[in-house]
Amino acid sequence: QVQLVESGGGLVQAGGSLRLSCTASGSWFLTSKMGWYRQAPGKQRELVATITSGGSTNYAESAKGRFTISRDNAKNTVYLQMNSLIPEDTAVYYCLGRIRTTDYWGQGTQVTVSS
Repeated sequence: QVQLVESGGGLVQAGGSLRLSCTASGSWFLTSKMGWYRQAPGKQRELVATITSGGSTNYAESAKGRFTISRDNAKNTVYLQMNSLIPEDTAVYYCLGRIRTTDYWGQGTQVTVSS
């Protein structure tokens, strides 16, 4: 069974930082593309960042220069370090795990940035 468990969300003031973690079940993690998406109220889910099994990364324009995605294969965990947070970053953040062509999602973790 594929499971993704996120943690690290919370309330932070503008300009602050948070680090999200997503721990995956199973050895599939090692060969899978992982990512973070977010969904704000009334908006569609959107890409934040992805990282391949080889460590190549891709970021949304809104995340470039502020967010960093990384992975620790020994811990089956992918991270999203978020710095210089702004109120527009407020959303539920979801972890994505892609096994071949199938996407699996975590339950989401709320990030709220106050002005």
